[in-house]
Amino acid sequence: QPIAVDLELEYAPDAFALAASTHDIADAVDYAAVAARVLEVGRKQPYVLLETLGEAVTAMLFHEFPVVRARLWIRKVIPPVDGVQGSVGVKLDRTRPAALLDHAPAQFLKDSLAMLPRGQALDVACGRGRNTLYLASRGFTVDAVDRDEQALADLASDAAQQGLTSVTVHAMELENPARPPDIPAARYEVILGFYYLHRPLFPVLLQALRPGGVLIYETFLIDNHLRYQHPRRREFCLEHNELLDLVRGLRILHYDEGGRHGSHGTEPVFTARLLAQREI
Repeated sequence: QPIAVDLELEYAPDAFALAASTHDIADAVDYAAVAARVLEVGRKQPYVLLETLGEAVTAMLFHEFPVVRARLWIRKVIPPVDGVQGSVGVKLDRTRPAALLDHAPAQFLKDSLAMLPRGQALDVACGRGRNTLYLASRGFTVDAVDRDEQALADLASDAAQQGLTSVTVHAMELENPARPPDIPAARYEVILGFYYLHRPLFPVLLQALRPGGVLIYETFLIDNHLRYQHPRRREFCLEHNELLDLVRGLRILHYDEGGRHGSHGTEPVFTARLLAQREI
């Protein structure tokens, strides 16, 4: 049964400012990507109700694109009713849920996407999976690991709702010295870690990279602790250049330290960011 979907999207004002600064409309409204993802969601599974399809599409839009409001008109092109030539269908008007305001993928991950080899990815301490969902929507197969089983359940539900079948969640304790995490060697093209730091885990992560695989990492610097007492414990922050020592043996593709402004608040967050590759 052919289905027509009309979309009217409202984007955040800063998205258009970004497009203006880069002279690339794709930074604000990537219509081709939106259309492709709507088709993928619609074809992933059968939908008995048009309303169910509509909710799946809006969930995908809010998770993957800087959309603050979406209006949809979904209808059957050839309704299975004698004498009826068209279908009124259903119309939905949704705004971005407050819970998703901080659920956007990490900016450093988005900026580095072109440098990541396609294939299998490992999201370490994934939480609710904002970065997992982003990579899966870009064609990666993602193993998401965390010790928070409720967060993993929420992630699995979000992935299913968005039609992302390439996400697998694993409940795993990452910090038990008596029982090292079961992460296979030479398995992943990409390993990512954001705002999580357990130094003894790094040798395991480096071994888990395939030759040519890339580690992308960002977490708090000691500057953030000294300025804001966040994180409250100093050992949860990196010293200057410490991340370079933790990944010794990899080829550094990018490294920087500094303050960056997030989507909320005016105070900068101080982090170290790294992109490093295992030699082929």
